[in-house]
Amino acid sequence: MSTQLLVGGRMYSSSSPDATTMAVTDGTVVWLGAERPGRALYPDAEIIDVEGAFVAPAFVDPHVHVTALGLQLTGLDLSRATSLAHCLDLVRDHAAGHPGTILGDGWDETRWPERRPPTVAEIDTAAGAGRAVYLARVDAHSAVTSTALLDAVPAVTGASGFIAGEPVRGQAHHLVRAAALGSLDRSRRDRARRVALDHAAAHGVVAVHECAGPEISGRADVTELLGFEHGVEVRAYWGEAVRDAGEARDLVRDLGVHGLAGDLFVDGSLGSHTAWLRAPYADCDTHGTPYLDADAVAAHVRACTEAGVQAGFHAIGDAAMDAVVAGFERVAADLGAPAVAGRGHRVEHAELLDAGQIAKLAAFGVIASVQPGFDAAWGGPDGMYATRLGAARAAALNPFAALAAAGVALTIGSDAPVTPLDPWTAIRAAVQHRTAGHHLSPRAAFAAATRGAWRAGGVRDGIAGTLVPGAPASYALWEAGDLVVAAASDSVQRWSTDPRSRVPGLPSLAADSPLPRCLRTVHRGTTVFEA
Repeated sequence: MSTQLLVGGRMYSSSSPDATTMAVTDGTVVWLGAERPGRALYPDAEIIDVEGAFVAPAFVDPHVHVTALGLQLTGLDLSRATSLAHCLDLVRDHAAGHPGTILGDGWDETRWPERRPPTVAEIDTAAGAGRAVYLARVDAHSAVTSTALLDAVPAVTGASGFIAGEPVRGQAHHLVRAAALGSLDRSRRDRARRVALDHAAAHGVVAVHECAGPEISGRADVTELLGFEHGVEVRAYWGEAVRDAGEARDLVRDLGVHGLAGDLFVDGSLGSHTAWLRAPYADCDTHGTPYLDADAVAAHVRACTEAGVQAGFHAIGDAAMDAVVAGFERVAADLGAPAVAGRGHRVEHAELLDAGQIAKLAAFGVIASVQPGFDAAWGGPDGMYATRLGAARAAALNPFAALAAAGVALTIGSDAPVTPLDPWTAIRAAVQHRTAGHHLSPRAAFAAATRGAWRAGGVRDGIAGTLVPGAPASYALWEAGDLVVAAASDSVQRWSTDPRSRVPGLPSLAADSPLPRCLRTVHRGTTVFEA
């Protein structure tokens, strides 16, 4: 047995909030406390002076698209485009230095003065005639393409979601995305995965939940990812609906995935006008795009519950959430709410929902996997949400506080590459929510990004994602300023800010405070990142 003794730190531990020292033996936390007794208890330990670093449980990002994130980090990142003209310049520059299919990601026309996406003709001109070009919108639910790529997928013009002169959506988008990703060779895919997982480790993340599916990345991608060796752990979800328990077991076994959840689309996204709404969009005469109805949701939940498999759905609009809730309700009526709740089923995003839907999610034990970065990027009175829905409906989006208060377990992620894989930024976005009354306390947000994320991945031992004796030694060292204890508001949780409560402090998450910088990331005692 080998023991390391971390001394001179500021440990984030509910069991020892004043600890400056932590002992780790063979990948497990075995003790926390003051330095002098630690040295006495472990005289033969390897001493590691962390020099005042903030030592906290490592993060888990519960909603990531690993290969897509790596392709963004290594390729054409259009999230930095400040205008349509700038976007086309970026495409032109990239095309000049990169042969083969051009993949770009992250454009958002709602932030541009032109307020429109590129046309096919503009893409052809920027990239050069004959080049296959696929440029996904920031939400990855629509894309603009070149003529060459459209010609390579003849079925696209007859698919739902194809309108000449507009970005491809729905099934048309799924077809061209599959063709574009299918043109990549294995070395490019593996390089993207390594860069993405290295990026995660450099942000204090030791595990990610890959949200794969037949329309997102395909079977080959998830199979390759699960066989890819890296210190960051990957839990894979597959978004394909099943009809019975046998089908669920077979699909999990054949793919080697951990659940039939993640981006199993009930609807699309608000930015692409494909989120499924009860009332039409404010800026477009459509209710969005439904992919699964309540019958399909119920069949999938029942099959997974009976098979002992974690199920889940992508649902953003209120009509999509109606279908999800109705599906869970039917299965709970047949099998009993405890049987459903015991599987820890999930819903991803859960952006537009009301109090009645929230109460039912809580009753069925459904975990909400949310992305505060969405509100930071598109919320507020002048944001994309207000444009798509109108100010009143937009103000109802992402009600984190109401979900938590009702007893819905939360986990916080990024949906990278849609928003950056940067947990502290996501936590701050949850704390600094643009809508009054929807925000979380720093402590609740941090818990949702650590132990809440382990729980969302099926780890329910009560200690994963914490620094207490017996917990896995999965932690990160951070360069951080003074630690503070802050409640969600002046009217609640005042007891927790009293020093006598011995609640551990966190770095300041005020809008003008610098966020912590990762110095080291350790997973089960093994270093996976060193600054």
